[in-house]
Amino acid sequence: MSETPTNTGGSTLTISSATPSRTGFSISGLTLPLNLNANQSVTFTATFTPTAAGAASGSLSVVSTASNSPLAIPLSGTGTTAGTLAVSPTTFAFGNVNVGSSSALGASLIASGAAVTINSASSNSSEFVLSGISFPITIPAGQSSTFTATFTPQSSGAASASLSFTSNASNSPAAQSLTGTGVTATQHIVDLSWTASSGAIGYNIYRGTVSGGPYTMINSSLDSTTAYTDSTVVSGTTYYYVATAVNSSSEESGYSNQATAVIPTP
Repeated sequence: MSETPTNTGGSTLTISSATPSRTGFSISGLTLPLNLNANQSVTFTATFTPTAAGAASGSLSVVSTASNSPLAIPLSGTGTTAGTLAVSPTTFAFGNVNVGSSSALGASLIASGAAVTINSASSNSSEFVLSGISFPITIPAGQSSTFTATFTPQSSGAASASLSFTSNASNSPAAQSLTGTGVTATQHIVDLSWTASSGAIGYNIYRGTVSGGPYTMINSSLDSTTAYTDSTVVSGTTYYYVATAVNSSSEESGYSNQATAVIPTP
């Protein structure tokens, strides 16, 4: 806090000393000895740095050539115990994540002992990003705030990082360890083949995700061979295929017997 003593007399006075009466109180911004002309003032800063929890009081004794020297300026303050900040969980293991894809996990920041104000957070890797929380934020004692950590691998291989939370807690900065492995996505394909139909000049291939249909044609043009490769399948999905034959008059047969393909994960 700032203090501003003023010379209210009609002549110059000299301040020779300014001494706090108790440990924990200090002053700055005042160079002594200092001459103050009539009606002149000086501003300095008094700082309270408690050494223990609880109320504290004292005074600042300003000695000068003024008629009311020494001037006693009361000082008081209350020392409080800083809270602690915990990150739960302390470690995130994202496991295998396809390169270019993302995996998100939720976590909490928990304040204990006293309210904690978190001023900022940072990650030391661009592959791990924090979201879902804005700073600064104050968490009351015994309460928590949630956030999300997201892993987006840019290349194959193991990756690790640390999320660091800077606050007024006694254990600042609190940290969370992050690990994950980037893997190259597996591209599955389904190879289909069938027996040639007499009189056919080509074939259409249909696919569905429910046994017995409905089906959707997946070839962009008539297939003149008796084989087809489907490279647009998705991991973890079961597909059902049928084919039709088309003759020179553009007449299309009914569906063939159904074939099933189970795509593994990943």
